[in-house]
Amino acid sequence: MAEVARGLLGKRLVRRTRLGTMSGIITETEAYGHADDPASHAHRGATDRNRAMFGQRGRAYVYFTYGMHWCFNIVARGPGEEAGAVLVRAAEPESGTAQMIRNRGGRGDVMRGPARLAQALRITGDLYGEDLTVGRRVWIEDGPAPRRIRSSPRVGIRLAAQRPWNFRSA
Repeated sequence: MAEVARGLLGKRLVRRTRLGTMSGIITETEAYGHADDPASHAHRGATDRNRAMFGQRGRAYVYFTYGMHWCFNIVARGPGEEAGAVLVRAAEPESGTAQMIRNRGGRGDVMRGPARLAQALRITGDLYGEDLTVGRRVWIEDGPAPRRIRSSPRVGIRLAAQRPWNFRSA
């Protein structure tokens, strides 16, 4: 999981809506494993909520949290492997995204934090299971490689919080 989380830094996350195409360069990710990771949604096995984590690699795992926020993850292990996903925590807005954010009365830092990122890119549950390799409504493209990568403990969790599975480009 950690290798995938590190490898996503610098990639471009692209979202197409009826209002246009927006994108951002991924600057922060967090890895989540399976049975060995009590902070992971996959820790106790497959459920209706987390079934995407047990499916095809390269799919979107989108979930609703705190009764008001969507979070966007990328499934990082395929069928027959232990489940796992990478939470995309932040992205640097690009021109289309920055314009969309300004039009909505927001600031350029709106894509820092997983809920703000999902809101800025209009990522909701209707993208659950979306194939991120096809390029229809949301996808990942190559982008600029980060100069440096820093790792630290994961953010906002209690269980297995000490694992250095939060990655940021510096």
